[in-house]
Amino acid sequence: MKINRRNVLWCISDGDDPTSVLFNAALPRYGSRMSDIFALYNARITEGALHRDSAQEAVLPEFERIRAALAKPVKRGLFRKAPPPPKGLYLWGGVGRGKSMLMDLFVESLGSDIPVRRVHFHAFMQEIQAAMHEARKQEIADALAPAAKAVIDSVKVLAFDEMQITDITDAMVVGRLFEMLFDAGVVIVTTSNRIPDDLYKNGLNRQLFLPFIALIKEQMVVHELVSPKDYRQNRLAGSPVYFTPSGPDAHAAIQAIWDDLAGGPGAELILEVKGREVKLPAYRNGIARARFYDLCAHFLGPGDYLAIAQAVKLLILEDIPLLSRSNFNEAKRFVTLIDALYEAHVKLICSAAAEPEMLYVEGEGVFEFERTASRLREMQDKDWGQTLD
Repeated sequence: MKINRRNVLWCISDGDDPTSVLFNAALPRYGSRMSDIFALYNARITEGALHRDSAQEAVLPEFERIRAALAKPVKRGLFRKAPPPPKGLYLWGGVGRGKSMLMDLFVESLGSDIPVRRVHFHAFMQEIQAAMHEARKQEIADALAPAAKAVIDSVKVLAFDEMQITDITDAMVVGRLFEMLFDAGVVIVTTSNRIPDDLYKNGLNRQLFLPFIALIKEQMVVHELVSPKDYRQNRLAGSPVYFTPSGPDAHAAIQAIWDDLAGGPGAELILEVKGREVKLPAYRNGIARARFYDLCAHFLGPGDYLAIAQAVKLLILEDIPLLSRSNFNEAKRFVTLIDALYEAHVKLICSAAAEPEMLYVEGEGVFEFERTASRLREMQDKDWGQTLD
């Protein structure tokens, strides 16, 4: 697996050392010095980038508690015991209330003084699983140990976005992984739409997962972000979501939407589906971005599109071409993709060569495409689809 310094991926050494699972230390830097998170929040308000929100302000002391503890110099001595790390934070609540924005402010407040990584939880667990797979190939008895050590050696703070656990493979690993990280003094801060007690709800063998929930409550402060405002939904309400024709103007409009909703550059998200890799070129804060040919020109099937629909809240799909018998297979995959997104109520923003009814006007499949065109129309309604976090 190659290193991608921008996205901070795992690198598995080809050497004989069984502990040579390396974590790329080229982490993004957010500033040269630590900064009080209250000062950062107020600065954003003064700049007009944020509006004052009492629910957001109520959680700032928890972030500042962690930042201040990490900033405190450690007095060293032969018989002096290092102080315990601060408790982490599990921030949960309704969608669009600013959880991810607060997480970004917290990471920025740490500056370059503290090794920190901000990563989507799902992507992080995929990296752990990949590292464990490599360890098993080297016949390491405890495949999780080198994967956890790589994280411990690289970061002091892990900032997870969107913690949710639906996969039994992750559910059976995450408890022991977090226990290793906590024991090593790694501080974990995470956002989630779910209260801890609802993680892996109704999952297979959930009783084996319950100790992890207890561990979260023991090692992290659980704080609900209660705000009447849904900021991201309000920003999208009333805005166009279907741009035609494709071209520079459509691309510029979609780029502006991405910058506003995603809040930063995206990283590649790789979904594992029955041993295959399904790649989304850009992903951040529940929003994915891809071109038509990224998702419809490859040999993907219903299961792959269902995995995409389960992983994202909004998909930006660019450059949908005119469809006909000349690209019949791509058209069939596009129909399957739209069906998966529609059934999962995933919001769709796209650019296309023509309006939905004019995308597929000749060749086999025209009649079947009428339903897809109707769904594309319905999905343009401002009230359609799941809300964004």
